[in-house]
Amino acid sequence: MISPYSVTLNTWQAGMSAMLLAAEAQTVMAYRLMGLAGLWSVDAKENSRMMSEKPPAFAASAIAASTAMMRGERPDQVMTAAMIPLKKRTSSNAKRLSRRGPKMFL
Repeated sequence: MISPYSVTLNTWQAGMSAMLLAAEAQTVMAYRLMGLAGLWSVDAKENSRMMSEKPPAFAASAIAASTAMMRGERPDQVMTAAMIPLKKRTSSNAKRLSRRGPKMFL
């Protein structure tokens, strides 16, 4: 039997992961908006990349969540499974964009 404390901790961990995902997504959005404004060095294909990467990431997230549900996992496990594909994408985008740095007007 699963203890109520373990379920509470797992739910809390899933919530913290969701907050981290949201923070990384906001960071990526900030880099891209600064790139659109000409303040951040971004690749010329960044605009099309930000649109083309979303459908595969959300599809992978939906498949992971559906698979977890069909296995009968708890809601926190389903939520965590859904976040994994999104987290991979936002982490890689944040790292890639942060390395580009601000655009210097010299």
